[in-house]
Order: sequence, then C-alpha cells, then structure tokens
Amino acid sequence: MNKRLLILADPFTRPSYAPRLRFLCEYLEKNGWELDVYTEKFADIPFAHRYPIHEITFYSGSADWFIKAAWSLLTYWKERHFTREVRRYIKGKTYDKVFCTTFSTFPLITALTLARELNLPLHVDIRDLEEQVPGAQLLQHRGWWTKPFRAWYVRVNIHRRNRVLRQADMVTTISPWHVDFIRQLNPNVHLVYNGYDPERFFPRNLPTGRFVISYIGRLYEFRKIEPVEEAVRALHNPDIVLVKHMPDHNPLPPEQVPNAIHQSSIMLVLTSSDAKGVMTTKFYEALGCEKPVLCVPSDHGVLAQTIRDTNAGVCADTIEEMQAFILDKYAEWKQNGFTRQPVNIEAKNAFSRLEEARQMEDWLCS
Repeated sequence: MNKRLLILADPFTRPSYAPRLRFLCEYLEKNGWELDVYTEKFADIPFAHRYPIHEITFYSGSADWFIKAAWSLLTYWKERHFTREVRRYIKGKTYDKVFCTTFSTFPLITALTLARELNLPLHVDIRDLEEQVPGAQLLQHRGWWTKPFRAWYVRVNIHRRNRVLRQADMVTTISPWHVDFIRQLNPNVHLVYNGYDPERFFPRNLPTGRFVISYIGRLYEFRKIEPVEEAVRALHNPDIVLVKHMPDHNPLPPEQVPNAIHQSSIMLVLTSSDAKGVMTTKFYEALGCEKPVLCVPSDHGVLAQTIRDTNAGVCADTIEEMQAFILDKYAEWKQNGFTRQPVNIEAKNAFSRLEEARQMEDWLCS
C-alpha cells in the first residue's frame, strides 16, 4: 500500500526557494508516495509538479503583513490560522505521517498540533538554527529597522522551536554540528546533508573569455567579501574579475544558476569561524559542477572538513593564500580556457540530492 504523507513546509517558491523539499517531493512521488503539501503563498509556483501543493495566503499587503507578523509573535496568530486552514482541507483524509520542513520556526507548531490531533508520528526536518551564527545575523535581510527587535524575535522563535523539537518523534537536519546541538533536545536526530541536483549541476568543460570568480548568495553580517576584493585588486590582472550575484545586487534567478557556475572559473564561498555547521547550497552546487571552491575564511569546522574530503578546493584565511589559489587556477584557465576541479568522485556522489532523498525516504519509512 502506498505511503501517505502530510507535508507542512515553509515556502518553497521565491523568495525562499527550497530545492531540498522540491527534489524530495519529486523523488517520493515517483516512488509511489501520496503527498499533500501545505505551505505559505508568496509567488506563483514556477515549476511543474504532479503532487498537490496547497498554498495558503496570510497577508494582503505590507501594512497587513506588519500588523499580523507582530501579532503572531505575541499570539501565535499565523500558526493558528495555518492550522485552521490545513485542518479544513484535510478533513476526511488519512495519512501515515506528518512531515514538517523549515529553515526557521514556521510551521512547526501547526505540524505538532495536527500530528497530535491525528495521532500520527511527527518527523521534523530543520535546515537552520538561530544559534549557528551569532547576533541573529540570519535576520539581517529583514531590514535595518528590525535590528532592535532581533534578540527578542530570536528568543521567541527559539522557545517555540524547542518546544516542538522536544516532542517530535524524529528529527533530521543538515550537518554534524546541527545533529550534536539538537541531540540536547531530542535524542532521535539524524543527519541528511543538503546537496546538489545531479540533473542540473554536473560538469561542463565550457571555455570562457575571462577568468570569473563568482559569488552567488546573500551577504550576511558574518560574510565578508572585502578581503577577496582586495586580493583580486592586488593581482592587477584585467582577465580576473569578481562577479557578485546577490538578491539586492545583480540577482540571479534559480534557473540561471547552473549556467552561471559553468561559466565561472572559481566559485566563492564566504563563511566565518563563528558560523557553526553552515553548509551553503552553493558549495554543493559548485561541487556538483566540479568547479574549484575558494572558501574565505576557513570555518575550521564541518565545511572545511567537507572541502578537504571532497578535494573541492581550498579554505583561505589570508590574502596570500587566496592569491595563490587564484593564480593556480588562472594558469589552468589560460591553458584550457576553463577550469575543472579534480574532486573525489565517491565523496562528491554522497552529496547528490538523489542520495539525500534515499536517506530521507528511509527515515520517513522508519
């Protein structure tokens, strides 16, 4: 008999865009699972899907968002509204498990509430934790005016998150650091890394007319690109350019990311020794394309170890280390017209989203 899964998720259309859930849903649907996905509505869904995605609208505009977001922090309004709407849609349906995936807190409380009402096991998949970087820096993109409220906001969310994690029947998360941290709350926690979609991110020997160091992502407070800019300027080489694709500066739609990586000579990953267990998706996608990764600086943790294990590139703490790696890859580019990192293929394949989906299915079946 087919497994029936009720999935409650943070948005996986823009601006959030969660490829982890998209790939998993496609994989499970092909394997005969019956899925019902409930999430928050932001933008129109830009991809084809055969499983039902039910989007629930919360806000009618900026002013409405401000009022309801503030009210939600005080009264759980958003979770209660979501719970009522999902409860109404699923009336009369049966499921084998409730699966909730999120980068933060929403919709964990809805998932716990409905799992208990339906007498079903709850599997939580959590991708980020507020504690992984200091000072609520993951909230930076919400605007300067939110800074005075970040500490309070984080305390509220951590309290609500921990309440659910303690009661979940199983938790999966994305790095060994996350596993160790969550084990303090729930002993039944397991590692399922993020990864790359092998159908979209694969090697291509694409000659280019210039040596491009690409950064794709958001610049949080703990990510400093200035040392890399200084290293590139000091080389005084017009062939070598640093190209930044960020949500508020030269944004890159998700469908254009594979080609941008293929046209890059080096992929830049920014982190910090204060960032714990941060395994950015762009690292995995560069790994899938076998493009050299320059990580600045070393996190001296999980990311650095993964870069070593996969031979994906280097972690550089000084301008001299950055320049040495850049010039080594520049010589390769001058000879071939492109770069290709000699990664450890076995280690690389372990981070394919296909492998991660297989692991997640095993945990969902347990």
